[in-house]
Amino acid sequence: MHINGSTPRELAVEIEGDGPAVLMVHGLGGTSNFYQVQAQALADRFRVIRVDSAGAGRSPLADRISIESHAEDLAALLDQLGVSGATVVGHSMGTLVVRTLAARHPALVSRLVLLGAVAEPADAARQVQRDRAATLRQDGTAAVAPGVVANALSERTRRDKPEVAAFVRELIMRQDPEGYARNCEALAAATDPGPVDPATPLLLITGGDDKTGPPEVSRAIAAAHGSATVTVIDGIGHWTALEAARDVTDHLLKFL
Repeated sequence: MHINGSTPRELAVEIEGDGPAVLMVHGLGGTSNFYQVQAQALADRFRVIRVDSAGAGRSPLADRISIESHAEDLAALLDQLGVSGATVVGHSMGTLVVRTLAARHPALVSRLVLLGAVAEPADAARQVQRDRAATLRQDGTAAVAPGVVANALSERTRRDKPEVAAFVRELIMRQDPEGYARNCEALAAATDPGPVDPATPLLLITGGDDKTGPPEVSRAIAAAHGSATVTVIDGIGHWTALEAARDVTDHLLKFL
C-alpha cells in the first residue's frame, strides 16, 4: 500500500474485519505476523489493521528510518483509511513508535496497549544496536538470529514451546539485513516520547522474564500515566504475544 505521508512509503498492510479500528505495530525483528493469534480473535468484532514497518518484513527498504518516521507512517496510514480514534497496540520498539504517535497525533489514538514496553536505550544498549547493525550488514540475519532466540525468549518458552522459538528464528531470518540494520539504528537513536496522556486508557503487558522490556519499565510508564493497568505474565520473555498468545488475547479483549 502506498502511504502518502511526509515521506511517501510503500508498506505491507493487512486489514481484516469490521468495527472499531485496532492498529497493531510490531517490534524490532518482527512483522505483522507477530499478532496473528490476536488478529484472528479480534477480527470478528473489530477492524484489525496490521503493518510491516518500513524496512521490516514484507515492506521494502526505505531511507531515513526512525521512531518518528514510523509514527508518521502510521498517522498517514490511518488518515488514508479514514480512521480516527483507533486502539493502537505496540510491541517492543513498537511501543516507542506508538507512544510517539499518541504524543504527536493524540486524536488518532483512543486507547493504547504496550506489550514488552521498552525505555529509551541507555548508552550501552545504543551501542549494542549499532553493533548488531554492523553484524547484519557484514554477516546477514543468520549471525543474529541465535542470540535473539536465546536472549529474548524465556527459558520456559524455549523448553516447552519450541515452535515459538522456531517461529521467532524464522521472523529474524526472513528480514532484509539492511532494513533490519536501519531499524536497529533507529532504536539506537530513540528518545523517550514522554508520558502517555492520562486521558488515554492504557494497558501494559510484559513478561516476568523479559530482559529487554522488564516489568519495571512498564510500571514506570504506568506510574507516569496515573491510572494504567499493568499485567506481568510469569514465565515468559520479550515476545509477549507469541509466548503467551492466549493470555494476551484475553487481556486485549477485556481491555477493548
